Amino acid sequence: MRILFLCLGNICRSPAAEGVFRHLATRAGLTVDADSAGTGDWHVGEPPYGPMQAAARARGYDLSPLRARQLQARDFRDFDLFLAMDRQNLRDAARIAPAQPRAALRLFLEDAGSSARIGPADVPDPYFTRDFDGCLDLIETRAAGLIAALQRAQ
Repeated sequence: MRILFLCLGNICRSPAAEGVFRHLATRAGLTVDADSAGTGDWHVGEPPYGPMQAAARARGYDLSPLRARQLQARDFRDFDLFLAMDRQNLRDAARIAPAQPRAALRLFLEDAGSSARIGPADVPDPYFTRDFDGCLDLIETRAAGLIAALQRAQ
């Protein structure tokens, strides 16, 4: 299973989701490949945003090795699942996807296997809201649910 977490600039939400998911998956003994990307190109090559790194570090997640990258056409053949942090990024990914992408495109906060959500439709962008802990709360909850669903599927 290869999962791509997707947001706008790939400096807050999607790298946090990647880092949290990787950490929890490793702890659960799952072998899953995770990456993240942004639909925009403003921050390509940059590390995650400092305040997001600090909030994640306070919870035991190290985002410092990650670097922002933009969504690429090859991602649609290389990944099994895209999890977009919000509806706009989901629409943007769907707009550039090939006619029959290999990857399923879903909202991050949708429950695995259904279109049910576990709260709001979108993960608010802490770059603008400044609520890095609230963002991480949503990410941790959803990542744990995703890992549980993957474990049940094995």
